[in-house]
Parts: sequence; C-alpha cells; structure tokens
Amino acid sequence: MQISINSVSVENLQAVLDLRVAPDQISYIESTAQCLQEAEECSCYVPVALYADDELVGFAMYGFFPDEYESGRVWLDRFLIGAQYQGRGLGRIMLSALLDRLTEQFGPSDIYLSLYDDNQGALRLYEKFGFRFNGESDLNGEKVMVRPQTTQEKHKPFL
Repeated sequence: MQISINSVSVENLQAVLDLRVAPDQISYIESTAQCLQEAEECSCYVPVALYADDELVGFAMYGFFPDEYESGRVWLDRFLIGAQYQGRGLGRIMLSALLDRLTEQFGPSDIYLSLYDDNQGALRLYEKFGFRFNGESDLNGEKVMVRPQTTQEKHKPFL
C-alpha cells in the first residue's frame, strides 16, 4: 500500500469536506469544514489529506505553536479516518506516517494531542504509539496526551 500525505488544495477540497467519521464518533472531532476554518484563522495549523493508494481516506491537522510554554509545542491537533475506511488498520498506518512527518518537519520533539478520555478507540491507538496523559486539559475539556521524543522509537508499533 502506498501512503501519501498531501496538502489540501482546490483539487481535493470537496473530497476532504465530504469526509465523515462514524456516527458514534461525531462528538469527538470537529468536521473537516470546521478544521479548515480554524486553519484559515491560525497560520500555525497545517491541514493535510491522507491517501492510501491514491484514494483519500482521512484528514489531519498539525502544527507548531511557538507561544506555548518556553520552547513551543508540536501538536497533532486533528486526525480522522473516513467511516467507510475504518477497520482496515489505516488509523495505525496513517498515524505512523503522520508522526514521521512531524519529526521530519519539526525535528525530534515531544508531540502533543488531546482527546476526550471516553474515546476508547482513539485512546488505545495513541497509547500503542507511546502517548500518555500528562495531567493537562485543553480549553474544550479534552485530556492532553504527550509522546516524549525520548520514547518515540521504542513505541513505534509494527505495521
């Protein structure tokens, strides 16, 4: 399977906007339209389209936020696989590719994300990659998880 992470562009915008998560996941993540609006308002965000064998299967948004704490933070702020593509291992594959992209783009650093702690599917996936709760909550009441740079290689699951 060939994986690619591409910019959201005029060519793929409608397909990105059409991505939907499963009905029981809607309360856990913003729509792609909301995410793209936030990216318009904050230049720190990088929205990307996730492809498997040239087919759009997901969406993510990440960025470096220099004003957070002393040295800034790298965030994987949004991550979703379209409902029709779930259950095929694509979450694990795409998360691995995204984490590699973040390391390439921002260098070795702690990577942060947040989620509602009752989102058990996402929680299990993130824990497999070495993310752990750090005791913080974000503005929406989501729990913050961090993947320390010192543990990244030993927590990379087999693909």
